[in-house]
Amino acid sequence: MSVKESSIHVININRTLKNIKSDVMADFICVENKGVVISTNKVASPLDLQSIEKYIKNCIEVDQMEPPRLP
Repeated sequence: MSVKESSIHVININRTLKNIKSDVMADFICVENKGVVISTNKVASPLDLQSIEKYIKNCIEVDQMEPPRLP
């Protein structure tokens, strides 16, 4: 994922979170060998995680996806 692509995804994730009236904002996203890491300004609620998961599933063709979780 390029820097330009990652910034577009951060913008779109933040738009998704804003649509559900969340005060959580994504700061950073990167792809690692075991998955996608998204850092946020606050601890994400289950609804926030569901919204982010839905966005990711719509952007990437995935056969299997583990549910999002907090570290």
